[in-house]
Amino acid sequence: MKRALLTILTVLAGVVVVAGSVFALGKQQSEPATIAAVVSGTAPTPLGDLPHATLELSIYPQEGPGNPAPDPGLVPQSASSTWPFYSPSTSIQLPANSVVTITVHQYDSASTVYNPYLAQVHGTLDGTATFAGEAKTGIDPKAVAHTFTIHQYSESSQPTLYVSVPMLAVANNAPNEANGYPKPIDVTFTFVTGAPGEYVWNCEDPCGSGYVAFGGPMSQRGFFGWFNRSFDR
Repeated sequence: MKRALLTILTVLAGVVVVAGSVFALGKQQSEPATIAAVVSGTAPTPLGDLPHATLELSIYPQEGPGNPAPDPGLVPQSASSTWPFYSPSTSIQLPANSVVTITVHQYDSASTVYNPYLAQVHGTLDGTATFAGEAKTGIDPKAVAHTFTIHQYSESSQPTLYVSVPMLAVANNAPNEANGYPKPIDVTFTFVTGAPGEYVWNCEDPCGSGYVAFGGPMSQRGFFGWFNRSFDR
């Protein structure tokens, strides 16, 4: 009887430890502060004129002076300081049933995507994105630095929203400017949102560490990780 009771108490203690660890990890990896797209005027679409919102993001190869990396949670700051990341946040709020134009100032170099499909533009209003002022339907897979990808599979209560745009890489030998980064390549794309919902988005280009480079920033909330969320309200 005592042995059985000891076993039960040991199991319960293990459950408490695991639950505490999960809670602590969740606290350490809290969602970054939300940034909202700015609505101004309307834009024409096949559905008629819709409200038009704009949002600007940046992708940095690592933190720099006056430009700290996101909170790394349980990861040592010394390790995460060399990780690439989206800025100023990966939690974005977009208006529902609207045209949204996102401009990404991309400062990082290339890391070839495994699937050339992700080097193509998908889900934008006209099927293109603008790379340094030139409209294209895709880029060379070897020239992809990262991607902006809203997942294809949404919750059962949400309409499907799939948008994926590759981020054109800065040349490896590009000189740094006064801010410590090379001149960025601006990537601009426009898509139409639907009904309100919560959508997961992330980078699909393997730019991290560990197994097939999907560790490190690829699995970390606030950098490029799987837990980033796009709100469409």
